[in-house]
Amino acid sequence: MNTNDHFRALEAMYQAAPINEFYRPAMEITEGKAEISIDIEPKMFHAAGATHGSVYFKMLDDAAFFAANSLEPDFFVLTTSFTTYITRPISGGKMVAKGNVVNRNRSQWIVESIVYDSEGREIGRGNGIFVRSKNPLAEVPGYKDYNH
Repeated sequence: MNTNDHFRALEAMYQAAPINEFYRPAMEITEGKAEISIDIEPKMFHAAGATHGSVYFKMLDDAAFFAANSLEPDFFVLTTSFTTYITRPISGGKMVAKGNVVNRNRSQWIVESIVYDSEGREIGRGNGIFVRSKNPLAEVPGYKDYNH
């Protein structure tokens, strides 16, 4: 599989994840980078009427995860740690998360991600460490079903 097909297969894998039926995200992957966007809806709010922190975490972790996995062509990667900073509440519009691999070696990737609101303001950021699992991508739903 060539690099571009790998990126498209990762995007198909992301869309195949059952959790994404709730969020309905859009994703684009390039080498060492991933960008995800979702529309904010009231079903994502906490009791005070703003987007719940779990949505920030999902967006930041997913963007970082797929940025890392873009550089691993054979195996599913795993999040081993992830730190999230929520810097601004939002209650509407879009969230756009951008993940970028900042360091890697043979056994791990260090990735930073930032999430923005519809006006391009930073609303959160995170960083994480990802490692290669023993699960071949060729066996993961969505990835294995991708038709080049």
